[in-house]
Amino acid sequence: MATQTKTDPIETATARLAEFNEKAVENSKTAGAAYLDSYEKAIAQITDGFEKAAGATKIEWLTTVAATQADFTREITKAYTGAARELVAR
Repeated sequence: MATQTKTDPIETATARLAEFNEKAVENSKTAGAAYLDSYEKAIAQITDGFEKAAGATKIEWLTTVAATQADFTREITKAYTGAARELVAR
């Protein structure tokens, strides 16, 4: 007769919980990365539109101000998403 080993219900539950937690962390990282990608794309579209609208006015100083503000916004967004990606990757 073969010897059966009984599985401890607490050990089984602990293993399942650990697996669930690992999946939750991975899903959160994936969702966070997707959010950051979407945020970056949205900001890029907004700043491009802002620059194009200012350029359409043919007012040089307004075009310059809009380009400067758009560049600043892009740099801030790059810094923000870069820092956030580092946190998500941990």
